[in-house]
Amino acid sequence: MIPFAPPRIDDRTIKAVTDALKSGWITTGPRTKAFEKHLAEYCGVEKVIALNSWTNAAELALRWFGIGPGDEVIIPAYTYCATANIVMHVGAKPVLVDVLDDFTMDPEAVRKAMNQRTKCIIPVDIGGVPARVAEIVRVAEEACAWFTPAVNLRVGGANPQMRLGRALVLSDAAHSFGARIHDKPVGAQADITGFSFHAVKNLTTAEGGALAFNLPEPFDPLASYAWFNTMSLHGQSKDALAKTKPGAWRYDVEAAGWKCNMTDIQAAIGQVELDRYDSETLPRRKAICERYQEAFANDDRFITPLLKDKDRESSYHLYMLRVPAASEADRDAIIEAIAKREVSVNVHFQPLPLLSFYKKSGYRMEDFPNAYIHYSREISLPVYFDLSDAQVDTVIAAVKASVQEVLG
Repeated sequence: MIPFAPPRIDDRTIKAVTDALKSGWITTGPRTKAFEKHLAEYCGVEKVIALNSWTNAAELALRWFGIGPGDEVIIPAYTYCATANIVMHVGAKPVLVDVLDDFTMDPEAVRKAMNQRTKCIIPVDIGGVPARVAEIVRVAEEACAWFTPAVNLRVGGANPQMRLGRALVLSDAAHSFGARIHDKPVGAQADITGFSFHAVKNLTTAEGGALAFNLPEPFDPLASYAWFNTMSLHGQSKDALAKTKPGAWRYDVEAAGWKCNMTDIQAAIGQVELDRYDSETLPRRKAICERYQEAFANDDRFITPLLKDKDRESSYHLYMLRVPAASEADRDAIIEAIAKREVSVNVHFQPLPLLSFYKKSGYRMEDFPNAYIHYSREISLPVYFDLSDAQVDTVIAAVKASVQEVLG
């Protein structure tokens, strides 16, 4: 059976984890700090903080911006539930908008959804393709006159809503680490960019995430990092590494924070992956996706995904193939037929209004026709470093045979 997305675990990964274990540092320590510095250099920003997941990292960003009951956050209907769940966690309302043909958030739909309650916009990069972040930032800037900051909000002695003066643009780049916008790595386009290092991602730390800070003046990236570092450790003023200095045991708790720090064991895996990301991981994933593209692009039974345009290049996280003649039931039957041919595939994602919780919350799939039609035809094919060319050819043959079997 060809699996869908196993992680790359080799002797170098195992040695890095073993070295971390032998060092005595298994929680947040020197490896995490080095990983953060490496990430910041890669993304072209001054500071990145590494945390335990995209979900907790992005939720912490919403809390830093003071988002809560009565506020609205605009997100695409086509995304994983985590994007909406974090909005629910802080007591705000997710406002869903439809997507474009490349699966990403429609900036014009965002413009129409903006109002005085809009405190944040979360564009989502899908399959590795960056959303149109610059257009969405421009929408937020043009709506400044509508923006009503919380007057009494104080975070770290300041009011981030009043300082920014518009809705925060928090990029969900869980799929797109290493993707490029105008030939620059994703991470320096939105106000804050959140990455995922989950086990199935291009770059993994087993579980993990990070935030890249790109806030405009007068925000200080060092001050932002300090707040997030403190609040990811229960509001404690010193982390474990800082407390190891002679006589530095005493600490304070500055606020009732959360617990979402990254460990050195995770960072050890991440450093190995980051060291070989551009030289090994991205080239191999790109080659696999291009091999799929060559096989399906001239076959009118399929719609191939966007991998690159004049402004953006994918991180090649997913190969999201569509079968335009298929209904949702047909698509599911095709997936079953592919599985019988010993190939694992997936679907990304079920739009939020199809999920029980969000359906019961009043969201209707009929309001987001593009999201539904893309989802109903979509099949994600295997893409991972150790997938051989011969296996890619097996996947291609299985998909084509299965479509023929189901649709004729």
